[in-house]
Amino acid sequence: MTSVAPFLVFFAGAAIVTLSPARWRSILLVATPVAGAINLWFLDPSTTLGAPVMGIDLVIHSSDRLSVLFAWLFHLAALIAVIYSLHMSDRLQQVAALAYAGCALGAVFAGDLVTLFLFWEGLALTSAALILARRRPGSLRATLRYLAVQVTSGLLLLAGIAMLRAGGESIGLAAMELDGWAAWLIFLALGIKCGFPLLHGWIIDAYPEATETGTVLMCAFTTKVAIYALARLFPGTGELIWIGAVMTMFPIFYAVIENDLRRVLAYSMINQLGFMVVGIGVGTELALNGAVSHAFNDVLFKGLLFMTMGAVLYRTGRMGGSELGGLYRTMPATTGLCIVGAASISAFPLFSGFVSKSMIMVAVAEEGHGWIWLVLLFASAGVFHHAGIKIPFFAFFAHDSGLRPKEAPRPMLVAMAVAASGCLVIGMWPDLLYRMLPYGVHYDAYTWSHVLTQCQLLFFSALAFTLLKLYRLYPPELPGVNIDADWCYRWLLPRLARHALRLAGDAAVPLRAASLALIAGATGVGRRWGGPSGILARDPVTGTASLAVLFVFALVLVLHLVHGL
Repeated sequence: MTSVAPFLVFFAGAAIVTLSPARWRSILLVATPVAGAINLWFLDPSTTLGAPVMGIDLVIHSSDRLSVLFAWLFHLAALIAVIYSLHMSDRLQQVAALAYAGCALGAVFAGDLVTLFLFWEGLALTSAALILARRRPGSLRATLRYLAVQVTSGLLLLAGIAMLRAGGESIGLAAMELDGWAAWLIFLALGIKCGFPLLHGWIIDAYPEATETGTVLMCAFTTKVAIYALARLFPGTGELIWIGAVMTMFPIFYAVIENDLRRVLAYSMINQLGFMVVGIGVGTELALNGAVSHAFNDVLFKGLLFMTMGAVLYRTGRMGGSELGGLYRTMPATTGLCIVGAASISAFPLFSGFVSKSMIMVAVAEEGHGWIWLVLLFASAGVFHHAGIKIPFFAFFAHDSGLRPKEAPRPMLVAMAVAASGCLVIGMWPDLLYRMLPYGVHYDAYTWSHVLTQCQLLFFSALAFTLLKLYRLYPPELPGVNIDADWCYRWLLPRLARHALRLAGDAAVPLRAASLALIAGATGVGRRWGGPSGILARDPVTGTASLAVLFVFALVLVLHLVHGL
């Protein structure tokens, strides 16, 4: 049995890749998650690693079924992402990817809030490099906006931890109630990373600005660590039910009118996170199993969709639905893999989304949340519209854009095929996933009622899309960017800051004039007394004596002040 903390494998891999020549980096990239998986397989579940830091006994590694499930998920996501990235040789992205995965693993195995905070901030810094690595004119601004939001989340988490410490409370990773400022600050910190309503703008802003590989990694780690932390710290918190319900609803309307297809997927991510948040809020064993399993599946099918759109971006340099179409002619494999991801996120039977989303829906109904169940049902239909139909339709079919790009590079296709296989295997044999869940599963997804209800929902949703397109009522794909909550810090705050500086400048004019007048007056007095033609300069004896008296007076004053202190 080994006792190496899983994050150390990835940190070591990142360090080695930093120093390695280009010809070795591809092998090292694939070897790191493989070595990490072997390490995780032999890791003793009872292993606990601690370290005293500044008088605090940190638990840098502690595991249970929940953390081990997320650890396997992150190893799988890292392996898929590094395979996907083998077509390029960008040291910054490669090192950041491994370090990013290491921080995610450190967070899910953290045994206390301080350790979680350290990896929480590590997630922000390493993922920011994946936005900056795109090296576009707006990449730096997008990176700075992203860091501002992520650091704010970290500061809120740190403030909550400090308040717990000041109150003599435990900083262990245990469930807590929303009954104090510390808990609310921690809750808000998690909410930012999870994309709560009005706090979600960074997802829409940053994900489409990252590199093709960076977006795949970001959809796997940052938000899923937040889901893990919510499940760990706030299971059964009723407020999460309503927050999650709103998260499932509002992205639908933005996604339908959005032209940038990676932004559509970012809205779809918030929608899927909403289902997980609802499950955590319900808090029963079935609901928590549903939330965790849906997080697992979301990494596969959302990562697959982001990978297909990344392949399109890589080959065409375009991402607008109005600019694409007809790509199935020259990118048939990417088209087919995208359809697998679309079917999975839409929860078609025999695909992975069906076996996890239905668990949440059933748990919500069993607890008597009828209105929430209806909201989730509507949201499920909306997912099929904007992710299940819109993404493959406008990217690969729709009108003929005239583009004839090559098929995606082989490493991209291999990675997409691995993710698609996961979607199919879990959809057909859900027990493979159910056996890994934190609680015992007594649930059968493939009952006639579940299958029939979902098929009816998908049929009528597809019919609605078809009729809207036939009668030209579906919102057209128009070039442009829709700004929602990120309007606050992309438009409002910069203008408020400039206005405040202008007001401060106007208010400082009288103060500046008075200061200049005072300085000029003091300078004039000095010149009259000590200048070349001043009083003290006319008689050297008088001038020297006056300066001596002034020096002695100043010395006495200083000694008096020192004695008084």
